Formats: sequence, structure tokens, C-alpha cells
Amino acid sequence: MLWNTFLLALRAIRRNLMRSFLTILGIVIGVAAVVTMVTLGNGATKSVSDQISSMGSNLLMIMPGQRFGPGADDAPNFKSADVDAIRNQISNARLVAPVVSKAATAVYQAQNWSTTVHGSNDDYFAAGNWELAAGRTFTESEMRGGKAVCVIGETVRTKLFGGQNPIGADIRIKQFSCNVIGLLKSKGQSAMGSDQDDAVVMPLRTVQRRLAGSQDVGRLMVSVRDGASIDATMRQLKSLLRERRKLTEAEDDDFKVMDTRQIAETLTSTTQILTALLGAVAGVSLLVGGIGIMNIMLVSVTERTREIGTRLAIGALEREVLLQFLIEAVVLSSLGGLIGILLAAGASIGLAAVMNIPYTFEPSINLLAFLFSAAIGVIFGYFPARRAARLDPIEALRHE
Repeated sequence: MLWNTFLLALRAIRRNLMRSFLTILGIVIGVAAVVTMVTLGNGATKSVSDQISSMGSNLLMIMPGQRFGPGADDAPNFKSADVDAIRNQISNARLVAPVVSKAATAVYQAQNWSTTVHGSNDDYFAAGNWELAAGRTFTESEMRGGKAVCVIGETVRTKLFGGQNPIGADIRIKQFSCNVIGLLKSKGQSAMGSDQDDAVVMPLRTVQRRLAGSQDVGRLMVSVRDGASIDATMRQLKSLLRERRKLTEAEDDDFKVMDTRQIAETLTSTTQILTALLGAVAGVSLLVGGIGIMNIMLVSVTERTREIGTRLAIGALEREVLLQFLIEAVVLSSLGGLIGILLAAGASIGLAAVMNIPYTFEPSINLLAFLFSAAIGVIFGYFPARRAARLDPIEALRHE
């Protein structure tokens, strides 16, 4: 009986193909919109997570002041002695990299490019998860002597050297020449939107002497040992720095310790909230599509009143008529769900490439969208189906 009812429902749908297509269009758009929005949102979340991970694993960033930006709160910068103290007294600190950053123009032959010069030591590359594409990093003698050597990012290489090999070439930074000894592998944009590859890295003393003009350190990067408690390490760092900066118990910290995990959690939670919001907005079109199905099914019941009356008169049961119209509604909505999922897959792949975020196939959201579309067929198809099943056969046969 169920199979025959299913065939009758398909025959009725095929009888008016254009109307059936227009009926499911709302479901198609709704499912496609929901799946696309959620897929792109998950891709954006993964992109942010990957960008935070590229900054460094188990990494703590220590900056002067309680606000972002250079010279925030007019808090004093760190000293090289602070770096030594952290290395000697914080057992969980695997790597400690002091960083001084200055904006400067790099020049090679007829090409010039405004970039950021970072002064640090060899720990900078390991703590920040940097890998070399070519060349090498600093030697101990180069760091102690403040030699004019540098490692450049992919963006600087592209702007100054084009397709040439930069290793061994000399570039000019302000009034001095710097020998390129290494090229960093590309990382792309950071989670904050800045280009991580637009950088020149030199030994700390070189930047302090030739660009900064002081022995101050702008920020500290501390990589925590694997398995060690990051929260405990943060407390130890705060205690040590408060002591070295001679802060009393009544005074607030004049520095900020940031954990890349917290940054990742904050940004990913924001993208997840936006994804849920966009998915909910797109889901409204599913309800609109359901109302469209109910409307067309009511029209269909009116059009087929005599057919329904004939079936009831020759012995068809009310539940059989109800099931037929219910199956028609479910088939329409389910078909719309399948087409919407296929459209969403194509749209998600294309938009992910345009937005430069990874495409991640989520079986759960696709299955949920399909089941929701089928459920809409049941919910919005039930009332027209019940109306058809409750028709009086005598009155139905009189219907013109």
C-alpha cells in the first residue's frame, strides 16, 4: 500500500513539473543558504585557528602597558636583563625571544619597499614557528657582535627581488647595508589581518644600535615547554616581572601577558557566533519555503477535489488519502533539500576559494539541513493532507 501511495504521489508531482519546481524553490534556496553560510563560517573559524597556531605553539606574548600599541600607557619597555632573568628563573620557559620592531624602507638596486624590521635572536624563529625556505639563521657571533645580516620574509623577497634568489645579496636599510642570509617560508596573513611575510629580521643588537638608538626591548616572546602548565607559567612571569619592575602590591601591572590560546578562543568563538547568526537568518527562508509548499498543496487539494471524492467513494480510507498528500509534500521538500545541498557544495567551494579560506565538508550540517527540509514537508504538508482526507465524498463529487 505504501509503495502504491508513493507512486501516486510521484505521478501527481510529475503532472505539474513547473509548479512543483517553483514550489520547492524556497526549500532549495533555504537549504543552500544555510549549508553555505555554516560551511563558510566553519572554514573561517578553521582559518583563524590555523593563523593563531602559525604564530607559535604554547606561546606567551609579553608587552608593556595594558593596552595594545607602541608606548601604550607610557609604560617602560623591557631590558635585556629581563630576558636573562626569565631564562634563569622560569624553568618552564623553553625559548625566550626579545623583540624590537621598527618601520623602515628596504632598498635593493632600483626597488624599494616599506616594511617592518624585527630585531631578535635565534629563539625568535623557533618560538614563532618560522621555517626557512633557503639560507640560514644567525650565528652566535653575529648576534653578540650585532652584525648587519638579515633574514627576509616572502613579501619582501617578492617586492625587492622578484624571481631572483636573494641569498647573499645586500639590501639597504636606512643608512646601512645588510646581507641577506636567509629566506623565511610564507605564512600569509595573521589572524589580525597583517601580512606576516612582510618582515626583515636582524640580530637584536643590530636593530638596537642602528635603528632604535637604545637598549630597550619592545616585547618578549616566551615559548612554554610541552606538558608544562601555561597558566602557572603566566603567574610566575607576572610575579618575576612585577618584582623586576619594582611594582608594589597596590600598583597594577604595567605590562600585559597574552596567551595565544586565549586569542584563538576569543576569535573562534566570535566567528562561531557570527556563523550561527547567519545560519539562523538563512534558516528563515526554509520556513518561507515550507509556507510555499503548504500553499501549493492547498491549491492541489482544491483542484483535485473530484479525484479525492472518487477515491473515497470507491473505498479508499481517509488515512490513505492523508498519506498520499503527505508523501507529496515530503517528496517535494526532500527533493528541494537534495538540490539545495548540491548547490551549497558548489557555492561553498567557489566562495571559499575567493575568500581564501579552507573548504571543510561538514556531514552533520548537510544531514541536518536535509532532515529539516523533510520535516518541513511533514509539518506544512499535514494540514492540506488532513483537509483532503476529511472531504465528504458526496460533496467532493459535486465539486466543479
